[in-house]
Amino acid sequence: MTSLDKPTSDTDRTTRTDQQEADAKAVTEAALFEAFGGVRGMVETVLPGLLFVTIFTVNKDLHISAIAALVVSLLLVAVRLIRRDTVKHAFSGVFGVAFGVVFAMMTGNAKDFYLPGMLYTLGLALAYLITTLAGVPLIGLILGPVFKENLSWRTRNPGRRKAYAKASYAWGLILLAKCAILFPLYWWADTTQFGWVLVALKIPPFLLAVYLTWVFLAKAPPPIDVFAEMEAQELAVEARTAEAAAAATRHQEY
Repeated sequence: MTSLDKPTSDTDRTTRTDQQEADAKAVTEAALFEAFGGVRGMVETVLPGLLFVTIFTVNKDLHISAIAALVVSLLLVAVRLIRRDTVKHAFSGVFGVAFGVVFAMMTGNAKDFYLPGMLYTLGLALAYLITTLAGVPLIGLILGPVFKENLSWRTRNPGRRKAYAKASYAWGLILLAKCAILFPLYWWADTTQFGWVLVALKIPPFLLAVYLTWVFLAKAPPPIDVFAEMEAQELAVEARTAEAAAAATRHQEY
């Protein structure tokens, strides 16, 4: 090897490393979009609440505002069903809006339309923190199947487990901060003010949490594809079985 060969080799290694990092980031980004619904999922999350507060700001009619929010949620589900898309994000939105409508109708207080979602956010924040403290970060349970690694990160990929723990702590703390803003406003602000603040806080905390998750996982070791491993094991068993059958056939021929 000449002195001119070494720089080329180093450059090749650097290029391969950069490409691997780019691939890891692209895979992580695609998985996060799939898990959390992407832009369309965010629109479906924001639109019912936005419609509710807009109508209530104009006419102060709880019933019309609540029904309009529920109808638009159902329409979003219908569109997904017609297009044969994944409906889990739209369905979760329908259930959240339906609970909000029930609460608001029962109490007659328009602010209670948002209460189930706030309680869910608080519960989710605690779930992220508690599961991480227990050694089973919730974000890993959510994203493990998306990355085809299931729970292999718990025992076989410590770097990835650490990344999932960091991401889960980020989600928990961000959601707790959101609750720290919303719950006092629930008691102090009027319905219109509270509604607009809540709508404004729908997307930014979510994007921050997703971004931090992307940063942590993009720097983590690649996932272990347990499905590919199982397929390889099955192929190996089939190959051994075929080899044994062929050996038995040859033995009989002799």
